[in-house]
Amino acid sequence: MEVSFSQEVEMLRMGAGETFHGEGILAITKALLQSGVAYVGGYQGAPVSHLLDVMVQGKDYMQELGVHVEACANEASAAAMLGASIHYPLRGAVTWKSIVGTNVAADALSNLSSPGVKGGVLVVVGEDYGEGASVIQERTHAYALKSGMLLLDPRPDLSRMVDMVEHGFRLSEASNMPALMELRIRACHVRGSFVAKDNQAPAISALHAMREPAKFDYSRLAHPPVTFGHEKLKHQERIPAARAYIEAHGLNEHFDGEHADLGIIVQGGLYNTLIRALQQFGLADAFGDTKIPLLVLNVTCPLVPEQMANFCIGKRGVLVMEEGQPEYIEQEIATLLRRRDVQTPLHGKDWLPQGGEYTAEVMAQGLLQFVNRYLAPSASPEVSAQNATTHATGTGTATAGVQQWLQSNRDRRAAVTQTLQEKGQTLPARPPGFCVGCPERPVFSAIKLAQQDIGAVHVAADIGCHALGTFEPFSTGHTILGYGMSLASRAGVSPSMQRRVLSIMGDGGFWHNGLLTGVQSALFNGDDAVLLIFKNGYTSATGTQDIISTPDDAAKLAAADKWQSLAHTNQTIERTLQGLGVKWMRTVHTYEVAKVRETLVDAFTSDFQGLKVIIAEGECQLERQRRIKPWIASLLKKGERVQRVKYGVDEDVCNGDHACIRLSGCPTLTLKDNPDPLKVDPVATVIDGCVGCGLCGENAHAATLCPSFYRAEVVQNASLWERFIASVRGQVVRVLQPA
Repeated sequence: MEVSFSQEVEMLRMGAGETFHGEGILAITKALLQSGVAYVGGYQGAPVSHLLDVMVQGKDYMQELGVHVEACANEASAAAMLGASIHYPLRGAVTWKSIVGTNVAADALSNLSSPGVKGGVLVVVGEDYGEGASVIQERTHAYALKSGMLLLDPRPDLSRMVDMVEHGFRLSEASNMPALMELRIRACHVRGSFVAKDNQAPAISALHAMREPAKFDYSRLAHPPVTFGHEKLKHQERIPAARAYIEAHGLNEHFDGEHADLGIIVQGGLYNTLIRALQQFGLADAFGDTKIPLLVLNVTCPLVPEQMANFCIGKRGVLVMEEGQPEYIEQEIATLLRRRDVQTPLHGKDWLPQGGEYTAEVMAQGLLQFVNRYLAPSASPEVSAQNATTHATGTGTATAGVQQWLQSNRDRRAAVTQTLQEKGQTLPARPPGFCVGCPERPVFSAIKLAQQDIGAVHVAADIGCHALGTFEPFSTGHTILGYGMSLASRAGVSPSMQRRVLSIMGDGGFWHNGLLTGVQSALFNGDDAVLLIFKNGYTSATGTQDIISTPDDAAKLAAADKWQSLAHTNQTIERTLQGLGVKWMRTVHTYEVAKVRETLVDAFTSDFQGLKVIIAEGECQLERQRRIKPWIASLLKKGERVQRVKYGVDEDVCNGDHACIRLSGCPTLTLKDNPDPLKVDPVATVIDGCVGCGLCGENAHAATLCPSFYRAEVVQNASLWERFIASVRGQVVRVLQPA
């Protein structure tokens, strides 16, 4: 990975008394080192990629401390690392994107949770529910419940987040339960400060290695018959121990307020948003001082029954702020209260939506009903006249203001919709798309062109950058069922289709899961399948992390032509497929659209029965630009000649068909008014940002669209001869131009 995190690595070296300023996810990383973590692993994914990225680039410092760091092949391999903590007092931390990552790791997590852990275990997951990322809308909570795991959801404050990491390890050790820590995107990127502590080198590490392994103990295996005993331990010893620690160390926070007869129970990660919503009612200030008592659940599993009951006893009403469905926390609190015959009215999903993200506006809608029920003068006949006046002039006014605010938001949305409808317009679509110059864009152009020859085909899509091919203008892909699972997902479709099915995956997906779940299965069953692998050299969608097929640094340094894609310099995928017995395999350069089209047609029409693999090579454009730009800057600084390619459109030739745009969707290819007053249709144009990939010209040639595209060479620090020739050409052009 070309992105440098050297500054972040230096921040990890901070010692006791120094003040750390930065983002939440980096604070979590620092907290791991302060807690004496012995090993760290994971698989990058938003919003927690930063954690592992920094540690991987800081391996030299990690080795100084004796902390082992691994960038794992997938989430399952990361979770399996935690087996080290079953027998040994080793603190381990792994990280990935939930819920998709937790699904992959579920087998290992279940088998870890059964015997329990000796050393503290912390799984830092990016809780992406409701954040609009390209993942399914599910929560991590169910995994904690089903497997007997701790679930931490820290309040988005750096000091509290750091404390919860340190307590998370101790809580895990006190209860012998592995701990999950869910971090929403706002917690990962919230900025703040905390007073650092010295980093703690693990007592056992490569620097202080154990002489002998632990003694054999069958009870520490996740295997019958001892698993029946493990199940008893979970509810008889581990959960009670966890509850005792949570209460003794005040991990859940209680904030008092003047309305002591009311209360709000909220997930820790939602605290900041709740405060913003309460501000709308005048029930909290910007510093978090609230007029309604709050119970902030920094640990959402397990709940402490006595804590829930003590908070609710004597209150006229309690509101539970729990994001997502089903309402695990609300149901558990209700059960705990009723078992203790606590009859406090409990509200939550009756006033708040079942699904979707809890923004300040959404919370305010639920709070409005809560306030109207319990704080309006009519709801409290027992209050004094003085208090009634206070309610009327204070809360009543605020409630009216909130109602006005919510209604104005609805009115503005309705007004915009109405205006657009009256004008016969719609808001312009802004679908996600590939980067400028992305090597995957031309392949999807070729797929569209190939289907003109062979007919429409079923396309099994996959997770990764290539999932953007499901958006316009390509709209290619029928299913997405898991990272690297595209080839496996077409197995049930292929036998029922007269035409072969196309499966698409990236090299990241291939190594993550595709090799085992797809390729191996297809070869074993002798399936007649077509697999297209995007070989861009990185796991691009999660931050361009290195993988086993990444071009090595030696190849990058040795490349005489820095413009050249380096994807072809690593042949690990090809050799792996050959070793498995793949007999039909073709390699194409992604930007050669006509060649890719021809190869696709060949794969679908070939007489060969079996797995056919097309490897489309083209280095990730982000990494390519990160490699090229410093090189260009160094050449310009030295006054050396630099030649770059730029494409353009001849406005006199463009006929206004715009099939070029519909075929590629390149962000630098757009429309402008026709300079010819006799022509109505706008013309295509290439705007600044073009990286000279040549796709527009390739598409024009492959599809026989039009000859309007031209290739220009932009020369900086040109030679005297080049300047002279350019001057002569300019004079000739001026002479030939009409008056």
